[in-house]
Amino acid sequence: MALTDFYVQQKRCSSCAACRFVIFDKLKSLRFGGNCPAFERYKYISYSARGRFQLGQTLLDGDCDYTPGYVDVIHSCMSCGSCDINCKICRYNLDVIDHNIELKNDVVLKGKLFPKQAELLDSLKSEKTLVIGAKNANRAKWADGLGLKDLSKEKAEVAFFPGCKFSFDSNLQQSAKNAASLLKKLGVDVGYMGAADACCGSRAYQMGFYDEFGVGADANIKAFEAAGVKTIVTPCSDCYHGFKRLYAARGLKVEVLHVVECLDKLIAEGKLTFSKKLDMTVTYHDPCHLGRLGEPYVPWNGKEKKILFQVHTWDPPKPRYNGIYGIYDAPRNVINAIPGVKLVEMERIREYSWCCGAGANINVTKPEFSEWTASERITEANATSADALITACPWCESNFANATDENGKSIKVLDIVDLVMQAL
Repeated sequence: MALTDFYVQQKRCSSCAACRFVIFDKLKSLRFGGNCPAFERYKYISYSARGRFQLGQTLLDGDCDYTPGYVDVIHSCMSCGSCDINCKICRYNLDVIDHNIELKNDVVLKGKLFPKQAELLDSLKSEKTLVIGAKNANRAKWADGLGLKDLSKEKAEVAFFPGCKFSFDSNLQQSAKNAASLLKKLGVDVGYMGAADACCGSRAYQMGFYDEFGVGADANIKAFEAAGVKTIVTPCSDCYHGFKRLYAARGLKVEVLHVVECLDKLIAEGKLTFSKKLDMTVTYHDPCHLGRLGEPYVPWNGKEKKILFQVHTWDPPKPRYNGIYGIYDAPRNVINAIPGVKLVEMERIREYSWCCGAGANINVTKPEFSEWTASERITEANATSADALITACPWCESNFANATDENGKSIKVLDIVDLVMQAL
């Protein structure tokens, strides 16, 4: 699509403010009632989804140009999808997150970037990763010593795809090792992509770099096909969303699972059992791209029409990604299966979860904004009096690791796989 394709939607927005706050049915307090990090941080309507619709319309009408202020607004969206989900509670004729990202693509095509975005793009082109400073030659070192099949040379049923953050971040690599080795130990025929491994490109897409995402996605799809992969398992929520939704739209036809889904299934089948009791109270953070943006792609080819010249609808009915079918139960099932662990919930959970602050690489391009967003979540986590914050995404874990709440207090942060390993 192009920005012009959203012109009708830009005019259709009714300024209901659902894109800025948790819907009343799920609202538990004013303190944790916001849902859009950009709007909550900057307190200016242009940073909300409604403001972005207005901004896009004025651009298409020729009433303004890409000023530095406009560029800041556009690139400050974390692509977390919260506005989109809340909008769809009230109506289904606005594709909010698609418009937000299309605005980014439009500004990217006009060469208007944050300084660090150019650096990220250079890294993606030269080293096939958005982790600045990482070298593609070191991508597969996380798998050293695990005895996994190299799928660029041999076959396996399952491709374990750790993603860039787990591959290159030495503080997180052990989590990927734990996940892959556990699957192997439990009898899963698992391998890794070896020399064919590369960035999934999901985070490039979130920034509006459509062309770069497309090149990488098509190359990865060919690599999966060449390896004869039947299932992809990833511990990264961004990779999960990329494969489950974005790659599927480009023709990927293999099963895609997050590692928490595998663990949940293995526990249910009695293949994964726990021998240790952990006396812990934990709270769980739903990653945006595993939760509300983790719904599978549904093909659609139709057109918009009106009933009695008034009510907007589609023929045939259009898929409605409203977030309720994301991956929410599996991680909670895993946590609740561990002896001694008590799960307490934060106020904003499941499809209404608050973003960690790393979405769309804001952790690199606007670090102070990213840190503030993470601090808000840590404040919410500490309000539960939990001993630890559990998540299922390396970007969330990394962004929370050094964050403190509004009182300067931190919380222990664990990947769900590492929690599982403690109980084995």
